[in-house]
Amino acid sequence: MARIAFIGAGSFGFTRTLVRDILTFPLLRDATLVLMDIDKQRLKYITRAVEMIVAKGNYPAKVVATTDRKEALKGADAVLCTILAGGVSVWRHDIEIPKKYGVDTNIGDTRGPSGIFRALRTIPVMLDICRDMEKYCPDAILLNYTNPMAMLCHAMQKTSPIKVTGLCHSVQGTAEMLARWVGVKYDDMDYVCAGINHQAWYLELKKNGKDLYPALRRAMKKPAVANHELVRNEMFLHLGYYVTESSGHNSEYNWWFRKRQDLIKKYCTNGTGWNPGVYAYIIKEYMKRQKTWKRDIEAWIKKGEVTLERGKEYAAYIINARLGGEPFEFNGNVPNTGIITNLPEGACVEVPVVANRRGFNAIHVGALPRQCATLNKVSVDIEMMTVDAVLTRDPMLVFYACAYDPLTASVLSLAEIKKMVTEMLSKNRPYLPYFKSIKI
Repeated sequence: MARIAFIGAGSFGFTRTLVRDILTFPLLRDATLVLMDIDKQRLKYITRAVEMIVAKGNYPAKVVATTDRKEALKGADAVLCTILAGGVSVWRHDIEIPKKYGVDTNIGDTRGPSGIFRALRTIPVMLDICRDMEKYCPDAILLNYTNPMAMLCHAMQKTSPIKVTGLCHSVQGTAEMLARWVGVKYDDMDYVCAGINHQAWYLELKKNGKDLYPALRRAMKKPAVANHELVRNEMFLHLGYYVTESSGHNSEYNWWFRKRQDLIKKYCTNGTGWNPGVYAYIIKEYMKRQKTWKRDIEAWIKKGEVTLERGKEYAAYIINARLGGEPFEFNGNVPNTGIITNLPEGACVEVPVVANRRGFNAIHVGALPRQCATLNKVSVDIEMMTVDAVLTRDPMLVFYACAYDPLTASVLSLAEIKKMVTEMLSKNRPYLPYFKSIKI
């Protein structure tokens, strides 16, 4: 009987989906599902939802709810993490303070000043989880869904022996989109995708050995395709390889699209697939959701709309493979041990991985195209610097990380960046006790 712990189980949509998928595997249908969250109300509701899934499927699974993380981890075979360190009241400043200085972010959970400060708040919590796992379930695997993915995984992989990988939707999600655009079935398409989280590249895109990139370039001439992913399509047309994750995310990770208002208007406000941005979402919608989440969940429970069909999230397949089921290949976030030869050793890279009884077995990729590696390297160095800021308790490294962020550097001087970072450090002071001083 597998024991699977969910840390941050109150993330209602994630937990509900992952539980549904896990229980579809014969090897896991009698699992003990341990739901852990520090929010007692959210924990109560997700427990009811999970019990509904178990009942609907007539599974012999057991559901346990707890607010005690150590209790949740005892004897676990697999741990899934979907936490948020710090609520909207601090998260909003990750977006608002840079915007005041002219750094116009869209989503802000992965890179740039916003992603860096989210990492500063979250890394200590993730390291605490690893330390608890070392004590209570040292052989368990940790599957992380929390952002900023690369920085969190790098911190854990650098300091803990726990088998950790990070999982993201963007590789399979983008591949499905590209399959539609070139007119092939997703299951008939073969690809090799590698790089870093939210900025990995489809190095190969084929069907029956035939290169699909010429078909993708032809598809770009169709207005419906060209207008759907303005930023990523522009990157593809100039860099030669398609990148994972949405235009909203990728518009933040480089120098090209958000440094002037005319460019923001051209690339970052139009298009049928454009995400208007989390900035407005936080202020208008997320704050409202703080008041309505309970009502929304109660409505879902009352309707009883429980589906049992397996989805495409990686986690369930990986857990099944780890516990003796069919091996499973996925794109995961792992340490770079010569896997990508022109990215720094030890960096967190997103590459093809095979999960089996032995754990996570990364597949050698080799060198990325130089133009792709160059963009990745900038982000990798910043990510590693941010992790070192936490581990060495040096706030100056926070400033250096922000100073080299491509978007920030394209609009601000060093003195302006230092002023912005000083303000962000001050706002985050209660979440950064490991810095003896926040003076930079």
